[in-house]
Amino acid sequence: MEQLSIAQIIENIQKEIIFEAVVEDYSFTLKIDSYQPYVCAAVHDGHQFRRELWENCLHTEYDRWFEEDPATKEMIHSHPIVIAGCDSRFEYDLNRDPENAIFDDAWGKKLWKEPLPKHQREKSLEKHSNFYKVVQALISKLESKFETVIIYDIHSYNWLRWDREVPVINLGTSNIDNERFGDFVEHWRTTLSELKLPHIAETTSKINDTFSGNGYFLKYITKNFKNTLVLATEFKKIYCDELNQIIFPETVAAIEKQLQKKIKESTVLFQKMHKSI
Repeated sequence: MEQLSIAQIIENIQKEIIFEAVVEDYSFTLKIDSYQPYVCAAVHDGHQFRRELWENCLHTEYDRWFEEDPATKEMIHSHPIVIAGCDSRFEYDLNRDPENAIFDDAWGKKLWKEPLPKHQREKSLEKHSNFYKVVQALISKLESKFETVIIYDIHSYNWLRWDREVPVINLGTSNIDNERFGDFVEHWRTTLSELKLPHIAETTSKINDTFSGNGYFLKYITKNFKNTLVLATEFKKIYCDELNQIIFPETVAAIEKQLQKKIKESTVLFQKMHKSI
């Protein structure tokens, strides 16, 4: 892996160069092993929280970890194109629009002792903006090569706060073109229900049961790229102990191994179904 500027990353994409890089401020990574008609993303995988924010933050390190999506990059790391956040969503949330990317309150609790100074907010929002400059360049390149593109937008969610039974996997589809892509979404839901996971009797998968796919990452791509489908795919946090901050590596590995095959097979099917524009 190398350290590159935003301009260098975008130039590499435009020239179809193979590379793996962290952006020079260490806010996100991008790996391109080959140019393929699909991308795997883990925008909430990051846990970094820069030092100048520590004393002003009312949330503990555990509070932040609890609401992040740990290990989601690991679930998809073997795929040819992987983009992932390094910074915590408590600094800025890549899945929110720029106007709302920096929390004042987070999950019912005030985040900052004092309002963030303007220069600190601007530093975080510049990272947010740079991420989407790269997303724009990447999807533009892939659509120009393959006509149709699919994004596997991998997240996780806390299930202990729910007072009802919730699915192991939830797909959020309220902001995609369901008339055009609905059949494929159902295929992806069925495919995910076939995952065999340690200590899980049945891998239930549902659509818009716990979340509806309202993230900015999905909305941004859907608005700007009419031939790219974003599949907001949320795993219930059955791969960790939410209360004790323990990751279950055998479950993460099981997800990763099975997604190696299922994502590739689903991408082939998607191209067959939607290649002609």
